[in-house]
Amino acid sequence: MGRKRKGRDISGWLVVDKPAGLTSTAVVNKVRWALEAKKAGHAGTLDPEATGVLAVALGEATKTVPYITDALKAYTFTVRLGQATNTDDAEGEVIAESDARPTDEQIKEALLPFLGEIQQVPPKFSAVKIDGQRAYKLARDGDEDFELAARPLWVEELIMLDRPDADHVVLEMTCGKGGYVRSIARDLGAALGCHGHVKELRRIWSGPFDAGDGISLEQIDELAKTPALDEFLRPLEEGLADLPELKCTPEGATRLRNGNPGMVLASDVEYGDEAWASLNGEAVAVGIYKAGELHPSRVFVQPGS
Repeated sequence: MGRKRKGRDISGWLVVDKPAGLTSTAVVNKVRWALEAKKAGHAGTLDPEATGVLAVALGEATKTVPYITDALKAYTFTVRLGQATNTDDAEGEVIAESDARPTDEQIKEALLPFLGEIQQVPPKFSAVKIDGQRAYKLARDGDEDFELAARPLWVEELIMLDRPDADHVVLEMTCGKGGYVRSIARDLGAALGCHGHVKELRRIWSGPFDAGDGISLEQIDELAKTPALDEFLRPLEEGLADLPELKCTPEGATRLRNGNPGMVLASDVEYGDEAWASLNGEAVAVGIYKAGELHPSRVFVQPGS
């Protein structure tokens, strides 16, 4: 029999404004410790030197992580023109340089092919697996003689915000799941004929969560293991913001919580759509809507339910 995990049964989201210099896993561990939570996870890894929104799910909210991971998210980032690095960011070694510098108009024109459904090759220093091994491990071991397959990425928006000087351009991108900003910088530099890498990166929002609403690690340390930190928790239901909500009866909620199809009230949700059921505003289950019933795929067991 497995050992019972210690900690509090709390569910919800804590939106952290991640600082540079920490891994996403380290932030999650800090949050779990500060809230004395049994279970925690995050929705979308940020590189150690990146800042901004890291949405940490606690307890039952971890079941809604895929919906935040799949949601649109936005980044602002600075591209250093004239240099390519082996990591496609400022942490790597410079492997190529160019004296060429594009004009503002050339940059704006070069951004256009990056819009819509594109094919993107991840950086070699990434968590993509090659024959069971992480690409970054192969690259760190000096085995960079491997190729990564291109992956589809939806880019909703990619605009130029600023041009501080000839060597730098500040961009903002809104994209779907699985995007690598480092690849955008690398490929933009290649398209402009001058090389490029990411110098600074910040995720400004992810799904329903905004960096402006995030709590800092300093605040987390200050409020750790006190009721005041609980005040920053966001409801589990915010992780389901992109799905339609269906209200259910108490009887339907009981059936859903037991893993059975449960009756939901009439709505404009179409047959076969994914939705979530609520009772008195509290999430009960996520599932597929079929003829007046929700067939659950995820069930939420919240305190008091």
